[in-house]
Amino acid sequence: MEKKEDVILSKQCVLQIRAIKDTMELLSGKWKMQIIGTLLRHGTMRFMELKRTLNGIAPKKLSKDLHELEMNKLITRTVKNTKPITVEYSITEHGRTLDGLIGEIIDWGLTHRQTIIG
Repeated sequence: MEKKEDVILSKQCVLQIRAIKDTMELLSGKWKMQIIGTLLRHGTMRFMELKRTLNGIAPKKLSKDLHELEMNKLITRTVKNTKPITVEYSITEHGRTLDGLIGEIIDWGLTHRQTIIG
C-alpha cells in the first residue's frame, strides 16, 4: 500500500500547483481582486474614488495593495502635474489578462449567493 508521503507528482502537476500558489499569493486578501475588478470595469480612477468605491478599505491598506499590484505590473500609477497633485490608477495590458478570471469569479459569486440565499 502506498503511503501519502510516497506519492510522486508529475512535473506538470508540480508546475500547476506552483502556478496556483503564485497566483493566490499575489491576489490573496480581501481587496486586491476588488481593486482589479473595479479598474477593469470602471477604468482609470483616483485614489479617493477607489477608496469610496471599495467601501470599508483603510487608506493604508489601499495604498499597500495598490503598490503591490503596481510592482507586479497589473496596474499603473500616474502622477498628474496638477495643483494639488492628482494620482490616477489604471489597469495594464498584463492586468487585463485577469478579466476572464474576474468574470468567472463574478459569475460564481452570483450563483453561490443565489444558491445559499435562494
